[in-house]
Amino acid sequence: MTYTEDPSSATRVPLGLAVVALFAAAANLRPAIAAVSPLVDRIRDDLHLSATGVSLLTTIPTLAMGLCAPLGAYVGRRYGLQRGVLLGLAVIAAATAARLLSGATWLQLSSAAIVGTGIAIAQTLLPAVVKTRFAARAGLVTGLYTAGLGLGGAIAAGTSAPLADAVGSWPGALASWAVLALAGIALWWAARGSLRLDDVTAPAGPAARGLPWRSGTAWKITMLSAVNSALYYCELAWVVPLLHDDAGRSPAAAGIMLTVMISIQVVAMPAVPALLGERRDKRVGLTLTMTLTAAGFLGLAYAPGTAAWLWITALGVGHGGLFTLVLTLPVVAGRDPQEAGRISAMAFFVGYACAALAPLLVGALCDSTGDFRLAFGLLGGLGLLMLVPIARLRVKAGA
Repeated sequence: MTYTEDPSSATRVPLGLAVVALFAAAANLRPAIAAVSPLVDRIRDDLHLSATGVSLLTTIPTLAMGLCAPLGAYVGRRYGLQRGVLLGLAVIAAATAARLLSGATWLQLSSAAIVGTGIAIAQTLLPAVVKTRFAARAGLVTGLYTAGLGLGGAIAAGTSAPLADAVGSWPGALASWAVLALAGIALWWAARGSLRLDDVTAPAGPAARGLPWRSGTAWKITMLSAVNSALYYCELAWVVPLLHDDAGRSPAAAGIMLTVMISIQVVAMPAVPALLGERRDKRVGLTLTMTLTAAGFLGLAYAPGTAAWLWITALGVGHGGLFTLVLTLPVVAGRDPQEAGRISAMAFFVGYACAALAPLLVGALCDSTGDFRLAFGLLGGLGLLMLVPIARLRVKAGA
């Protein structure tokens, strides 16, 4: 994905409305997925699904996010960053609202796939927005909009069950998040003058032509993105059932713990990179946060009842910081917005397609073993395994 802009346009814009718009856009990238976990028991009962089957409501949108990342690249070239992100938010709003029409399995899965497509479009373009307009403050702005991403997930996880009680159905609770998407559309349009993205255009061409398939750095970033996303969506899909089934927590208490975990992540997303500073070597922060994240998964696997809050805190701090650091990698690795966009598109295209399998595999392992010990143990081990590509990564701030 490549972008060109009017050379006379400024490369920096004030924080304020522009960042609020980024924050609001990012806040719509997770509620449609995070809202499922607190409602999983109701959905399983109504649709008569196994753990493997209900995991498709997380797997399908995640898979769509990966497979449709090149579509995001095409939309960015065809319509520009401003209208491209707007289109992505509109797709999210429409598909989320469609969940109200029926509780049928086919409709819910189809809506999930379309939601994932909208997320792919917006999410693929946001790193290019940061590189284009906030290059000198990439770490800070990425932290702010990933905090919006995490906050959207936290609110959805914490309020979807009460919403289902209030509106009388879980499809109504899932569909209610279309209101947030409409608010994101309004803010993105209102910030049009501050963002100044109308002049950002791109040449025509096949969506995946410019992806950096031969770059070792791009592949390492893609690998880290895949694992980061796999761990995140397994948290959204399975932490509540694990705390309920393996640790004996009530569904309400488990939902509260998930909300607290995501809330800690929201704080950690900008705070951890800020504490680390704009260091030239990103490996230190990546190593610390990946290790802490892996410890959280291993703790939930083998000691979910005795120290659950400790593991929830570890996942909150570790994965919150890790999330921002991984999303920052395309921005700092790219020499210009064009290269940042190409690396980002590749990371989303390959990374999310691989990450989509993780919640499905966890559900299958749970069905076969009767608990989450093996599945979460493997996820923790996968996190530790990622310390190898992190050690070999050569990405420096300002590169």
